[in-house]
Amino acid sequence: MSFEEYEKEKLWPILLETVHALVMYPHHKAYTREVVLNEKPDITPGELAARLKMPLGEAIVILYELKNQIT
Repeated sequence: MSFEEYEKEKLWPILLETVHALVMYPHHKAYTREVVLNEKPDITPGELAARLKMPLGEAIVILYELKNQIT
């Protein structure tokens, strides 16, 4: 599923709110931006979730937000 498809889902705003409330979210996002994407720019949400041992929803939101910051 693409990020554009996630955005169209009715529960997308709830996922964003939930992820933003996670204690480790800012740290995971910073580490992803500064380390992970430099090593593997095309990492998938599933790979990121497994690598950082985080929920898949958090990985989706982080990659979505970082992608939209760049473009």
